[in-house]
Amino acid sequence: MDTELTPQMSEAHLGLILQRGGEELGLKKVKALFTVCLTSPQAHLPSAIMTLAHKEIPCHDGEGKALLFEEITVDPEDLEEAMQQARESDDIAFVSHVYQVKDNPETIVYLTNQITIQFYPDVPQETIEKIRAFFNLDLIKPLIGLENAFIYQLTKETTENPLKITNRLMTYPQVITAEANLIIGRESFSYPQETLYPQQWYLHHQGGKDLAIASHIKVESAWNLTKGNRAVIIAIADDGIDLNHPDFQGKGKIVYPKDFADHDFLPLPHNHQESHGTACAGIAIAEENGQGIIGVAPHCALMPLRTNGFLDDQSIEDLFNYALEKDASVLSCSWGVSAVRFPLSLRQTVALHRLATEGRQGKGCVVVFAAGNANRPVNGTIYERGWENNLLKGRIQWLNGFAAHPDVITVSACTSLNKKAAYSNWGEEISVCAPSNNGKPMMWFEKTGLIPTAPEVTASLRGLGVLTTDQLENLGYDQGNFTHDFGGTSSACPMVAGVAGLMLSINPHLTAKEVKEILEETADKIIDLDPDPQLGMSMGAYNHNGHSLWFGFGKVNAEKAVKWAKARIKKELISQVISQENYTEMKIPDDEAIGILSPILIEENGTIKDIEIRVNIDHEFLGDLEISLRSPQDNIVLLQNRTLGTKTVLNKEYNLANTSALQQLLKQPIKGNWFLWVVDYAKEDTGILKGWQLKFKI
Repeated sequence: MDTELTPQMSEAHLGLILQRGGEELGLKKVKALFTVCLTSPQAHLPSAIMTLAHKEIPCHDGEGKALLFEEITVDPEDLEEAMQQARESDDIAFVSHVYQVKDNPETIVYLTNQITIQFYPDVPQETIEKIRAFFNLDLIKPLIGLENAFIYQLTKETTENPLKITNRLMTYPQVITAEANLIIGRESFSYPQETLYPQQWYLHHQGGKDLAIASHIKVESAWNLTKGNRAVIIAIADDGIDLNHPDFQGKGKIVYPKDFADHDFLPLPHNHQESHGTACAGIAIAEENGQGIIGVAPHCALMPLRTNGFLDDQSIEDLFNYALEKDASVLSCSWGVSAVRFPLSLRQTVALHRLATEGRQGKGCVVVFAAGNANRPVNGTIYERGWENNLLKGRIQWLNGFAAHPDVITVSACTSLNKKAAYSNWGEEISVCAPSNNGKPMMWFEKTGLIPTAPEVTASLRGLGVLTTDQLENLGYDQGNFTHDFGGTSSACPMVAGVAGLMLSINPHLTAKEVKEILEETADKIIDLDPDPQLGMSMGAYNHNGHSLWFGFGKVNAEKAVKWAKARIKKELISQVISQENYTEMKIPDDEAIGILSPILIEENGTIKDIEIRVNIDHEFLGDLEISLRSPQDNIVLLQNRTLGTKTVLNKEYNLANTSALQQLLKQPIKGNWFLWVVDYAKEDTGILKGWQLKFKI
């Protein structure tokens, strides 16, 4: 072969680089596995190999015929000898190592005996044939749809494996692309083994009666990225939660329980009517344990909070402050106010804002509220009529202060048919919707039967109920440990809280505001143009901002939300690092309290999340020196006191881990002039500041 067709490439990389889609993936060999491809269905493995563990690997050739691939398991020290025995067999057409993808070791790659080569359009056929013959390849067929591209098969005369061949070919001037055909396992969406999981349609379903296409939240593919993390705490603030339920068991599952009614740490139900909290908790975080149901974020921790049932200022402050103090990641509140119009007090507003902005060490606790089940605006006016005895008449202002708070993720409800749930409250404050049951609008006072009800709804209200946890045995909504017809925006709320928990599990750097933004940006735009069966209005359409009064920005999509949360990690790491240095040498005055100030100007905006300072000083006696950092706001932080003794060279990094005084600079603006202040407090010994570096994460 002409030398122009044999460019050189590093031998060390030839067999460990996979050409794939215009990229190069690093591989490493699996020490105890190899594969063989039999020549025909009548062929047999050599007797020495037959005694080893082996399994068939599904694969097809270019004509759709099954290729007879087998994976062989062998002791690592016997690997090469066993592979050589296989190569010597006439019944085996191809032998190969098994590979793992670097940085993704769970991904196993099997090589087949085929490669694809795309040549440049002007490469003549005689050159293509020359290259084919040089590598002892057999042509299988052209690659339909791509000019001058062909699929080849290795032969017994081929002396190298597909990785080495394709990497050599990629250096040829005649070749655009050369790829080895490989076998890689298909990703199966995570399918839990919980016995009742097939009935949890709201998480994932394949269709059925009263199930519209994709009316679930697409959580299975989100679970392939994360099922949660015990470091992420989802607080359920409600009535009692049956902590003895098997779906709330597991090491580290329950953290910081609190009963605000009984002032103890056992927030258990007191009677059969206290089943609401148990149902809400199951939807968000029921543990993956092979039985019962599974929650949206099964591996997250549960903070069960039993409220006292009242919404006075002190009670709300106590609740929100406790969640703040105990570092709740998400707070789910499937309750509202028993009033037509209820603005929050100043104390309540401040307590909620503090939790949503100061929780999670300043990133904010994600606060999720149910929109309510009255089929009324969260905050707005409608013309009321049709109430018995004209209980409500004319223009009535409705307001749920909690759900209307701007720091809250407010959740409305849609049905298994991707329609508005007839009871769901609505309005500009709705962030997203989530699947729940369908049913008639319910006012809080209907439960007592003492006051006339709202205008009747006579239309058929189709939609499936939500399966979730219930108080054990016969103490809850239904007999047994589960209830099959939970619903309302009470059900939709913890569903979104669970998705938020998954997002924070995969990217704990997200702020509460960013979680809300991602949920809204990734939501599915479901369409319902039918009029409301009670009020006769149609508000399912989306405006120019992509917002619907019924559905907010759409139905929550766990898959997209978690993927977007993960995608922001790299972006944040790149954008958050600000570094400047000053290596202009300065002589340090001997025994002068004024010292020297070495400046660094930071022109970027941002607030400090992390800070590092590296200082380089040569001095005859470093024990004479004090070194401080002065911020643009004139905050002075002592980095180094006079404890260096007889040392003469200082090249040290000061950071939050070794200099706790730097903590006072967190959340401070970085923009402006920073100074390193060095003072020599004793006579005789002298030295110079050689330079320093300042690095921030914002």
